[in-house]
Amino acid sequence: MNAQLNSRSLPDPSSTAPAPLVSIRGLRLSFPDQANKPLFGAAPRIEVLKGIDLDLPAGQITGIVGESGSGKSTLGRVMVRLLAPDTGTVLFDGQDIAQLDEAALRPLRRDLQMIFQDPMSSLNPRHRVWQIIAAPLRRFGLGGTRVEAVAALDKVGLGADFAERFPHELSGGQRQRVGIARAIALEPRFILADEIVSGLDVSSQAQVLTLLKTLAREMNLTLAFISHDLSVIRHLCDRVVVLYHGEILEQGPVAEVFAAPQSEITRTLLAAIPLPELDAHWFDD
Repeated sequence: MNAQLNSRSLPDPSSTAPAPLVSIRGLRLSFPDQANKPLFGAAPRIEVLKGIDLDLPAGQITGIVGESGSGKSTLGRVMVRLLAPDTGTVLFDGQDIAQLDEAALRPLRRDLQMIFQDPMSSLNPRHRVWQIIAAPLRRFGLGGTRVEAVAALDKVGLGADFAERFPHELSGGQRQRVGIARAIALEPRFILADEIVSGLDVSSQAQVLTLLKTLAREMNLTLAFISHDLSVIRHLCDRVVVLYHGEILEQGPVAEVFAAPQSEITRTLLAAIPLPELDAHWFDD
């Protein structure tokens, strides 16, 4: 099915949204199709992102949704430059980071942080919690003491009692809070959160999302929040981007897109994916 783009799918220069911290234009990315590699010669390439134009307003939470295989996680990893695009620009605060090598990216890594879907696989099982949080601080020459790690733990509602524990001694929600603490300890400007509550029970999801919303407001963070759960996007995010087969079908304020989706595919996604009622107090200020 061909995506029918509409006028709201393009960045609106007259929008009242804040200036973008991240601005993407003409983004394309492909991967080798190893399953169909010929005996001789290079494998054919599969285009995963197809000419993405996207602005992420500073200080706002932008939700990115779409079916499995739509390119959500790939787009997120380009934003924090874990992947380099084939073509296009990725402006971070006006600087194009699309093709920078690692040496040039290093000064920016502090500002571009990521919270992973599976905290257990991203936390060193041999290190105590405070050491996990302190390691990035030391890497960037920002101290890295136990005191600084405990301060980050306090911000995510864990505190000093958790500093000496190992990851296997924590619940899933607690491990995700440690992942958040590790990211915010660096005081970044942009955070990518990729399906960070998908493996948690409903109660833990609510606690983590409420925490994330509070931290984003208090620290003036710009977030890209990838999720398959449209109910979460509806309550957490300021803006939403709908991807389909590597293309943006629609983007805009959450209230507008959910109330009057312009794309048939967006309407299908809204109809097909359950929107469970969430307790309002989960997301209260």
